[in-house]
Amino acid sequence: MSMHIDLSGTRVLVTGASRGIGKAIAEGLLEAGASVCLHYNRTADAALGIKDRYPTQCIAVKADLSRADETKRLFADAVAGLDGLDVLVNNAGIAAEMPLSLSTDQWEHAWDLTMAINLKAPALLSRLAAQHFISHNADRDGGRIISVSSRAAFRGDTADFMAYAASKGGLVSFTRSIARSLGPQGVKAFLLAPGFIRTDMAEDAIRLYGESFVMQGIALPRLTEPDDIAPLAVLLASGLADHATGCTIDINAASYVH
Repeated sequence: MSMHIDLSGTRVLVTGASRGIGKAIAEGLLEAGASVCLHYNRTADAALGIKDRYPTQCIAVKADLSRADETKRLFADAVAGLDGLDVLVNNAGIAAEMPLSLSTDQWEHAWDLTMAINLKAPALLSRLAAQHFISHNADRDGGRIISVSSRAAFRGDTADFMAYAASKGGLVSFTRSIARSLGPQGVKAFLLAPGFIRTDMAEDAIRLYGESFVMQGIALPRLTEPDDIAPLAVLLASGLADHATGCTIDINAASYVH
């Protein structure tokens, strides 16, 4: 059996689409023919650079996902700009360094910011997407939500990044709840759980702990790249793997196996 994925006519919102994993996913979707809303916050040039290469397939929308009003506006702009939505990719996230030596006020601020971006924003967007899929996409087989979690959601993380692990763990439970409860109404939901990826986030970890720590336990000879994540996101967006709804796909070179 041969398989060719053609996403022509599929409308997708990708958060954090201007760099790293989000950029690779967005470009993979665009290559497959999808129309994509590229969300960005600070890196406008990178997002607009993608848009310039796919001028008829893209819109780019700026939003600060730490703010609920901007998160909701992002969804509305995506739906208006793409004339509907079929797939949401919750990719944007932060990994704030939070050593125990921080003051309580500093630690609490970093915790709240992490939860706002990594958990509340995806939850808001997923709720809005689910409502849209149920109300508008009955003739388009509902819709799909793909959320980028982390192996840290399952095995925990270092003391400096406990909030990051907690936020990603919450995203797992939320996504599985969507899959279980809204599947009969056409809403499918999936999780991707990378380990360290060669992104700016990984560079921070290398700076803190060293290259050997990041490579620890990886069964393959190189660190995972963003382009290693994108093909699975494209497959899940296509509907060819809908019966995997609720699943978590580990993409971390066997550094964490359930």
